[in-house]
Amino acid sequence: MTEESPRPEVVVVTGASSGIGLSAARAFAGRGAHLVLASRSAERLAVVAAQCLAEGAAGASVAVTDVADEQAVGRLISGAVEQHGRLDVVVHAATVMAYGNLEELPTEIFTAVVDTAVKGTFFLARAALAAFRAQHRGHLVVVNSLLGSIAAPQMGAYVVAKWGQAGMLRVLQLETRDEPAILVSSVSPGGVNTPIYSQAANVTGRSARPPAPVDSPEKVARAIVSCVDRRRARVSVGPANPLIVAGFRLLPRVYDALVTPLLHLASLTRQPGTQPSTGNVLAPQPAAEAEHGRWPGPLGLPRRGHTTSG
Repeated sequence: MTEESPRPEVVVVTGASSGIGLSAARAFAGRGAHLVLASRSAERLAVVAAQCLAEGAAGASVAVTDVADEQAVGRLISGAVEQHGRLDVVVHAATVMAYGNLEELPTEIFTAVVDTAVKGTFFLARAALAAFRAQHRGHLVVVNSLLGSIAAPQMGAYVVAKWGQAGMLRVLQLETRDEPAILVSSVSPGGVNTPIYSQAANVTGRSARPPAPVDSPEKVARAIVSCVDRRRARVSVGPANPLIVAGFRLLPRVYDALVTPLLHLASLTRQPGTQPSTGNVLAPQPAAEAEHGRWPGPLGLPRRGHTTSG
């Protein structure tokens, strides 16, 4: 008598059409998971689903979903459970970003950035945890950010969004302690080579790029998978993250004096972009979505033949 093979994981991934979400979907596809892929970009999701099937996924369905829409999020989770009879992992990687002083940033941009992170996580967590509690197990992994632990000028909307999201995740971790087989985790990367920087809303007059050191989205995806396998509650991705957080907390005067010039040196370039831009904050830009941005390598330098214009 042979042992029965373990059933493939059932994994929902939001933000699956680009960046870290796409890398996470591919990582779980390589494990033979059943995938439910969600984002706002229908045409990109179809491409990603085909790619995941080619790379070993047991199945790959798509659900066009704006995570700031509570009913759409409910349909995403209930549809996954109805289709597969259970739900093992939910990876929440959907996010949008904006550059600009809080005094100058349009209200609709600020609201959309915050809503995507805070309301989106709230809606997704409530729906996912209801499914997990019904089966007494499950794992929610949310991609937070280094900016959920520090502050940076001209990124106020994203800082507010990620601090709010980080606080919510800590509360959820406390509130799920009554179910030991249910876990809520956060994965917090620093700079990552994805298109989010060129797709961000931007009213600064400067083009944006990820701050060095720049990690690959595959590295973050490996951290997400490891988080699931090792049942870790909090993971930081980025060699400089602990030092930056320590400086922010322990040396606030030094941090405050350095953060603006370092941001202009490392993240907001002198090259002008198309300004002002709403980027993909208010509506998706499928043609600009991809797994990688144009800043490979630890220093975040552009690929040969590319500029850093947004």
